[in-house]
Amino acid sequence: MGRVSTTDTNQHREDPDFDSARARHETLAAEITEHRRRYYAEDAPTISDSQFDELMHELVDIETAYPQLKNEDSPTQQVGTFSEAFTPVVHLEKMLSLQDVFSLDEVRAWADRITAEVPDEPYLCEVKIDGLAVDLVYERGRLTRAATRGDGTTGEDVTANVRTIGSVPHRLSEGDGFPVPELLEVRGEVYFPTADFERLNEAQVEAGKAPFANPRNAAAGSLRQKDAAKTAERPLSFIAHGLGALQGFQPESQSRSYEALAAWGLPTSPYWRVVPTIDEVFAYIDEFGGKRHGLVHEIDGVVVKMDDFGVQRRLGATSRTPRWAVAFKFPPEEVNTRLLDIKVSIGRTGRATPYAVLEPVRVAGSEVEFATLHNADQVKAKGVLIGDTVVVRKAGDVIPEVVAPVAAARTGDETEFVMPERCPECDSVLAPAAEGDIDLRCPNGRTCPGQLRERLAYLAGRSCFDVDRMGYIACAALVQPLEPAEPVLTDEGGVFDLRIEQLLPIRVVVRDPDTGLPKVDEKTGRPKVVTPFAKQPDKKTGEILPRKNAEEMIQNLDKAKSQPLWRVVNALSIRHVGPVAAQALAEHFRDLDRIRNADEAEIAAVEGVGPTIAAAIKDWFAVDWHREIVERWRAAGVRMRDEDPDPSEALPQTLEGVSVVITGGIPGYTREGAAAAVKARGGKSTSSVSKKTGVVVAGDKPGSKYDKAVELGVRIVPGEDFERLLEHGLPESVTQNDENEPE
Repeated sequence: MGRVSTTDTNQHREDPDFDSARARHETLAAEITEHRRRYYAEDAPTISDSQFDELMHELVDIETAYPQLKNEDSPTQQVGTFSEAFTPVVHLEKMLSLQDVFSLDEVRAWADRITAEVPDEPYLCEVKIDGLAVDLVYERGRLTRAATRGDGTTGEDVTANVRTIGSVPHRLSEGDGFPVPELLEVRGEVYFPTADFERLNEAQVEAGKAPFANPRNAAAGSLRQKDAAKTAERPLSFIAHGLGALQGFQPESQSRSYEALAAWGLPTSPYWRVVPTIDEVFAYIDEFGGKRHGLVHEIDGVVVKMDDFGVQRRLGATSRTPRWAVAFKFPPEEVNTRLLDIKVSIGRTGRATPYAVLEPVRVAGSEVEFATLHNADQVKAKGVLIGDTVVVRKAGDVIPEVVAPVAAARTGDETEFVMPERCPECDSVLAPAAEGDIDLRCPNGRTCPGQLRERLAYLAGRSCFDVDRMGYIACAALVQPLEPAEPVLTDEGGVFDLRIEQLLPIRVVVRDPDTGLPKVDEKTGRPKVVTPFAKQPDKKTGEILPRKNAEEMIQNLDKAKSQPLWRVVNALSIRHVGPVAAQALAEHFRDLDRIRNADEAEIAAVEGVGPTIAAAIKDWFAVDWHREIVERWRAAGVRMRDEDPDPSEALPQTLEGVSVVITGGIPGYTREGAAAAVKARGGKSTSSVSKKTGVVVAGDKPGSKYDKAVELGVRIVPGEDFERLLEHGLPESVTQNDENEPE
């Protein structure tokens, strides 16, 4: 509970009604919080919904009469708002991905590698929830931050939204034998309970809205609402399955950490199990493979971990995945359906991709109407014909794909697919971009409606300018309007010059974002037409006013001009250049003109870029209308350079050129913070030890990297000397004695 201010208390010192109300408020808040925990975390409510509502209404009445009792920890305050956009936040410790395996033989091979190093150690098995990974930070028991996984290092701040999830406690409870730690970073999964998801989709259909594809998408979309009140309307749940940074808590095992998390009020999976042998791991996988659609949530596999944290530390991790855990993915479900047609979509770089139009069928928990066919060669290689009965599955339970035809079901009426010679969007002749290319591309990069529509949707997305309210319908409307006859944009150069009066007359056919195909109005059987930017004319005056989303889109475009350089580079849709390469280029050159004017060899030399990307960049800037886009954006005020770091604020480059590996806990630093400190001093923080490693910093409970350093004779500095290393650089003389400590 949050504190009532001393001033407020003093004002009511002699008011017995206030004292009574405060006592009842505390009792109610605690009781409601406990009921929520039972309902969301244990699935074992002890009162009915109506009884719960009565308690909540009483709490609201007390806070209405005595507003000073309302505080951020009250159950009535679990709905907040999230203003403009999600703020990027750096995780205290990096969120690693798990190594995926798809057969029991691969699980056994992983286990054999482990037991060769640490024989006779128990495994912890748990189901792999099909949800959205999040990172929660508790400081002195209070939830201070929640973030999505993001890229593992940096995620999106979704604190306000996560606070609306009933199973996530705002404050940790004091557990029996588990004092609340000073700092606790919790990893877990936000998910949509299966039954709630089905009810949500029924409500969506009844309201005339499109149903969600699957529980994970519904969970992700719900959690990423800009308005947390909308998130609160969705019955999301949370389960904790791991730890990040810790202070004041050092469990000896994964299972012990789960007991602690449950004691503090954090929900953990009821399905985890510690087993001593790999055969029992296989039995667990088999058991939950049969139950995968009968649990409270959807699962897509089983995670197997070494239970002992000492073993985990010893085994260590690669730059991406821990060596002490593996994720067994269930075989994707396969179903048969009819292939009605094969059509071709045009991507933002002009690639022509065949896709299957299917008789709708449910696969792995969601309805599928379209499936990828990759390219014409793949269609031929698979041997599928239009009209075939085909086997369809979801690759990784995510992307629908056609596996093969059911040849025995053929009637003789099937027809062969012929790749079109012309672009279905602009009628240009399709051709390979270069000799030897398998893919055909539309050469009309500037004005092909399909390419431009996809480029606009991409530049408005999260990895580029992040323009809220500029969704797929809006992008199609700017490029392919029914009215006016001419498109508002003929390339993306004018996107930052858009005016509200240009948008009001636009009528457009609604298109499917996966295929670009027009959607059909179920009532009329004709393409669905909307006025995306304007309200219906006033019945009395005939005046046409803009929709709120149109005004906000224009405002957000203006704000987007100040996005950092890497987002601008990524938004140009240069072939082969994605977010990672864009960030590397921006960090190295810091100015778009410098990227444009650099020679190919200089670009290729940038770490993470290489010759293919360098050639694509030079080719892109060689095109006149590409350069015109840059100049129009520049004239509109789009940021074209990042400021150089202030030399006066630069730290001494005491580790310039030195490769540093950090293992174990370093006093006062998270792992990511220690790596950043090395980079700030000119060093290179690497994840593996080799003969080229300059120094290994061995902190508390170092892992296998310490053993590797000893084996190779690499310099070792204890963690308590990390600050000295940063300040003074490598010691002049470090000898390797039996303990590998500096002299």
